[in-house]
Amino acid sequence: MIQSIYYKFFELLTLFVIIPVSFIINYPIWVKVIMGLSGFVYIILVLLKVEKYKFKATLQLNWQAFWKRIIFPSIIVITVTTCYVWLTDKPQLFNVLLNNPILWLFILFFYSFCSVYPQELIYRTFFFLRYQQLFKNKYLFIILNAALFSLAHIFFENILVSTLTFIGGIFFALTYKKTKSTLLVSIEHSLYGCWLFTVGMGNMLGFPS
Repeated sequence: MIQSIYYKFFELLTLFVIIPVSFIINYPIWVKVIMGLSGFVYIILVLLKVEKYKFKATLQLNWQAFWKRIIFPSIIVITVTTCYVWLTDKPQLFNVLLNNPILWLFILFFYSFCSVYPQELIYRTFFFLRYQQLFKNKYLFIILNAALFSLAHIFFENILVSTLTFIGGIFFALTYKKTKSTLLVSIEHSLYGCWLFTVGMGNMLGFPS
C-alpha cells in the first residue's frame, strides 16, 4: 500500500501541504514540534525501509561541473542582495560578521548541518525518490518541488522569503536532478543561506542578529 500511487499522493499532500500550512495557525508550539519531528522521522524511515536509501558518502562527484554550474547564479545573488541591503537597511550590511564574528561562525555551522541538510533530505532526496515518477512533465515536477519548498517557509509570513525560497527551490531541484547528490545540493543551499545571513538579511529568515 505504501508504494501505491494514491498513498503517495496522500502522503505528499499531508507532509508537504497540510503540515506546513498548519504551522501558521495559532496552536501550541509543542504540538507543532511534535508534528514536525514525527514527519521527519516518518520520512527517514520511508527512505531507509521503503526506498532502501543508503546514507553514504561518494567520491565520484563532478566538483568542477558543480562549481561551474553555481558560479554565475552566485554572482547574481551576491550582487542583488548586497544592493538590496545597502538600499533598504544599510546598518545591517555585514552587521553580524563585523560585530559578532563568533555568533556568525556558530550560525553558519549550525544552519548548514542542522537545518540545510535535513531540508535537502526531505525536499530533494525523499521528494525525488518518492514522487518523481508520478509526474511525467519534468518541468512541472521541478516547479512543484520549488513551490512546496517555498510553502514550507510560509510560517515566516513574508512575501520576500516566499519568493526567495521559491527561486532557491528551482536552483536546488535542478542541481539535485542533475547530480543526484544530497551533499552537493546541500552545499549549494548552505552557500546561499549563509550568504543571506552574512550580508544582513538574516532577520527575515529567523537568524539571530
